[in-house]
Amino acid sequence: MIELRHLRTLVALKESGSLAGAAKKRFVTQSALSHQIKELETRINSAIFVRKSKPLTFTHEGSRLLNLAEEILPKVIETESDLKRGLEGEVQQFKLAIDSHQGYRWLEPVLAQFKQAVPQVQIEVVTRTGAEALNALDAGELDIVLTSTPTPGHTVSYQHLFDYEIKLLVSKQHPLASKTVATANDLANQAIISYPANLARLDIYKHFLEPAGVAVGAHKHCELPHVLLQRVACNDGVTTLPSWSVTEAQALGLHAIKLGNEGLKKPLFGAYRCDATNSKVIHKWLQLVAQEGLKLQRPN
Repeated sequence: MIELRHLRTLVALKESGSLAGAAKKRFVTQSALSHQIKELETRINSAIFVRKSKPLTFTHEGSRLLNLAEEILPKVIETESDLKRGLEGEVQQFKLAIDSHQGYRWLEPVLAQFKQAVPQVQIEVVTRTGAEALNALDAGELDIVLTSTPTPGHTVSYQHLFDYEIKLLVSKQHPLASKTVATANDLANQAIISYPANLARLDIYKHFLEPAGVAVGAHKHCELPHVLLQRVACNDGVTTLPSWSVTEAQALGLHAIKLGNEGLKKPLFGAYRCDATNSKVIHKWLQLVAQEGLKLQRPN
């Protein structure tokens, strides 16, 4: 009979790519792991993986068992977690991070809907960005990360939520204020204000200016969102923000401009651990975020 320990070993083999790595993940010796694999292969009368393959390659039979493991184990983990938590009314904590410096005010309607739909779960929004956010997720310190830059791996799943547009913001006194669409050449030698980040990481540079071979002027940093917008209003430079932040910017007298005729679009993903014990809560949250995303795509 195939046992849960066998399935966990298969997942460890996939994640580590070697017997030695899988043994470490399963907290057993390599000899004990090899014995367990041999036992499983005897039961199914077939090899699990191709010997001496680099990277480790599963056989057809091994792949079928791995698919079974990836389907069953999350359900087992979730059931165990539910039983440990006891009563449904017990308050649970859910930690969320947004891989962005651009705030989460747009999530306020989602937070309200989620609280009404799942009152026994409290969401804590924490400040983690870039690789730090995804590393914290992988370490189990976070439940979910909203990110536009998925990193391939075996332990984290990504669900596409929606696409959003990056807009250029300028003051009403800026020479570009009369435009509805800006080209890359329009921004040649312009001063750019952004949250603290290297120029190479900025969307406007990485996906718009650099491909066109356009050089920017000064790159200025600003940590506080409201100060950044005020500096743009004072014509200290231009900036870019997601379309959901444009309304707030327009209240300060800033002009929003499309970057290129097609606009600069980016995807947003919900990242969560494959072995998450609160997958029902995560999927409910992602469903609400995706619904809010449809509203955010309305023209500004």
